[in-house]
Amino acid sequence: MSPIRKVLIANRGEIACRIVRACNEFGWSSVAVYSEADRNQPHVRMADEAWPIGPAPARESYLNLAALIDVAKRSGADAVHPGYGFLAENADAAAAFEEAGVIWIGPPVEAIRLMGDKLTARATVAAAGLPLVPGTGKAERMTDDELAAAAPGIGYPLLVKAAAGGGGKGMRIVRNAGDLREAMRVARLEADASFGDDRVYLERLITNARHIEIQVLGDRHGNIIHLGERDCSIQRRHQKLIEECPSPVVDNVLRHTMGALAVKAARAVGYYSAGTIEFVLDNETREFYFLEMNTRLQVEHTVTERVTGVDIVKEMLRVAAGERLRYHQGDIEWKGSTIECRVLAEDPWRNFMPSIGTITSFAAPSGPGVRLDTGVAAGSEITPYYDSLIAKLVVWDETRAEAIIRTQQALREFQITGIQTTIPFSLQMLETPEFRSGRVHTKFVEDEFMLKAKRNQELEEVAGVAAALIAHSRRGRAATLPPSRNVTPWKTVGLRESLLTAGTR
Repeated sequence: MSPIRKVLIANRGEIACRIVRACNEFGWSSVAVYSEADRNQPHVRMADEAWPIGPAPARESYLNLAALIDVAKRSGADAVHPGYGFLAENADAAAAFEEAGVIWIGPPVEAIRLMGDKLTARATVAAAGLPLVPGTGKAERMTDDELAAAAPGIGYPLLVKAAAGGGGKGMRIVRNAGDLREAMRVARLEADASFGDDRVYLERLITNARHIEIQVLGDRHGNIIHLGERDCSIQRRHQKLIEECPSPVVDNVLRHTMGALAVKAARAVGYYSAGTIEFVLDNETREFYFLEMNTRLQVEHTVTERVTGVDIVKEMLRVAAGERLRYHQGDIEWKGSTIECRVLAEDPWRNFMPSIGTITSFAAPSGPGVRLDTGVAAGSEITPYYDSLIAKLVVWDETRAEAIIRTQQALREFQITGIQTTIPFSLQMLETPEFRSGRVHTKFVEDEFMLKAKRNQELEEVAGVAAALIAHSRRGRAATLPPSRNVTPWKTVGLRESLLTAGTR
């Protein structure tokens, strides 16, 4: 009998909804938590129970470990799933839950601790035989003078990177020696503010590179497999925007080579549950290097699920309950091609500025091969307190070319009003010859891509007023149809609806 019957979901948004669905399929109860800003969000309504955990700021709610453990105890939750972000890669949080008698649905505490520190992770995987990007390798704090002395041996351009955390925080590109010290100063300040740890290190910047990650999955009985790669090269300021599986530049030989090394790295830290080994691949030389390990579920796990048929979230639940993996490496096959577009509450016409407000309408796309993971609906309030991700559009087809066409169709069907989103960006990116031919790199969005046309805000406002006037006029005419023996009540309703619809196009 499973030791888990009720799961606390220590997260929000689309990933909380995703985990609720997985629990439902197992017949397990789900416990949602919410801040004051999220009181009316879909994940609160979907779960079997929902508990308040504090004010809107994440530090006072979703990062409030004491409040979360208190809810786990009071609700009788057997386990906690942290999703991604917030406390998902916090070894101290995982240990605290386990000490409270709550099963952590994720990897072992020691693996989180080892791989969460980039310097320790580099040393660990190097010992396991993985190739590293040239850089400084000391785990202890290096002074600015020590780093500056090491820089010429690494070569420019290079990266100053925070030893703790991720998401592009505490990271600066340095193209010459004159800029190094200022970059280190700023990176240290940002790393200390974000992670409470100002250690930084240097790493050679691989130009014309692709971001390739390998999904791994393991159980508590020593079984570990990989589920192939995802290509996450379309990104901006180290934040991913579009992901796909399989990568257009990874063949079977490279897939199995990188996969075997990823499994070796995971085994080196006694890993179980879902995790990701990230690599940087040189587009020109085809050489690849270890970048980091994410000891959690990734946002883009969906593309791997669609191509392999493996439900990664449900496997995490099984592993946490003590079950063995249901798959061997030979069972994994990659069928078709999947593209994921992250739909963010950001305005691509204004340098991706955050867009906050109320979603006034939300019409989701549908059709063969179309999946939408979201945590919002019409009436949802988009606040400045959390990540801007509001939905993930995941589209599969038999070939990559067909998947691109189907994704474009789904993007055109996806209608969100009340806020600005990155849908126009995704549509135009999929049109570029570079994306279609697979000739992109991690700096493509910033260095080579530009939106073709900018909205005219004044004309949009005029068009909006005109549309409202037309709708009002047509609504009045539709309400005063002349009587006729040939006009039935059904026809009257149909005509009225068609006029109303026409007035809002």
